[in-house]
Amino acid sequence: MAGGRRSVEEHARHVATLLSPMLIRGAEPVPLLDALGRVLAEDLVAPIDLPTFRNSQMDGYAVDTASVTTAPVTLSVRAVLAAGDGETAHVPGTATKIMTGAPLPVGADAVVPVEDTVTDDGGHVTVCTAPAPGAFVRERGSDIGRGRPLLPAGTVVAARHVAALAAVGLTHVPVRTRPRVAVISTGSELVPGGSVLTTGRIHDSNGPALAASAAANGALVVSVDRSGDDAEVFAAKLAHATSVAEVVFTSGGVSKGDFEVVKDVLGPRGAEFVSVAMQPGGPQGTARVDAVPVLTFPGNPVSALVSFEVFARPVLRSAAGLPAIDPEKRPLATSLVSVPGKRQFLRGRRDGDAVVAIPGAGSHLIAAMATADVLLDIPADTTGLEPGELVRVLPL
Repeated sequence: MAGGRRSVEEHARHVATLLSPMLIRGAEPVPLLDALGRVLAEDLVAPIDLPTFRNSQMDGYAVDTASVTTAPVTLSVRAVLAAGDGETAHVPGTATKIMTGAPLPVGADAVVPVEDTVTDDGGHVTVCTAPAPGAFVRERGSDIGRGRPLLPAGTVVAARHVAALAAVGLTHVPVRTRPRVAVISTGSELVPGGSVLTTGRIHDSNGPALAASAAANGALVVSVDRSGDDAEVFAAKLAHATSVAEVVFTSGGVSKGDFEVVKDVLGPRGAEFVSVAMQPGGPQGTARVDAVPVLTFPGNPVSALVSFEVFARPVLRSAAGLPAIDPEKRPLATSLVSVPGKRQFLRGRRDGDAVVAIPGAGSHLIAAMATADVLLDIPADTTGLEPGELVRVLPL
């Protein structure tokens, strides 16, 4: 069990190396609706023309433009076509009443909108405006032709992509497999939500928070567990987690107290526990258990979440094929004071184009964390910043 002190950059590189095997991923076909939010593993081409047949863009009358070169002109109405009807033939010099989406009669080459016509009760229509060839006609393949590129690999499937994929008839699509994550929160004080709290007990927020963070960044959460400070219990839960996951996140049990179950179990198995020069989130650890990487985060709720954002989120997103969330530079709306010596990750909130720090530095202030949408990344040598100064922020 090595100790020592690391910079944030050094520990981030260490974690990235530890988790690098997760970056090599395969593909799996999933039902179309299950692909929402997933990343396409292959380039997709259109298997059909879209539209697959010439059809009307408007409610109106299908005509051949050679018969209506001058307007107004009165034509007999031979038939009525609705969307879903089959193919028919056009008779030159006549009109076919047609609804939006209905197939254009073979031989017709334009649609006159109903607003540009006058009908009588004797089965005739007067075309008031002479249309140009192709007017209000959706040509076959005018949206996309068969074999043309539809969506590239790497696309994060959104609702608009589902619409296009469904329109060309695809029921399954190939997506990248998601990294499998297990979470174990530790501490005998933890009880599940819904439990009656007695003195000394608290609801477990780290387990749900880390699971939600992993899922929001492309992971498949396969196990969320909780352990007290008994080493045998934690070891058994860890064994299960490593049997189903590609990476395990733990919270708690890594500090310098008398009941540090994560250290007690993982230390003899070659884990490395270090102090990272950051606040919150200084105590960090890494291990391999049965060839599965384990990241051990501090137990304070804000520390656990900040640790995930700084160290785990970039690698998880890369493994899932999701785009990186890049830092931004924004001016401070108000001044702030920073404790020098450690890199600070302060909770903050966007205020227009600027950002403001959220009061309260305690790592237990999880309700205050819920109001944040960025972390202010303050260098270790900074003692304070004035309004208008640019600060690096990590979007949450």
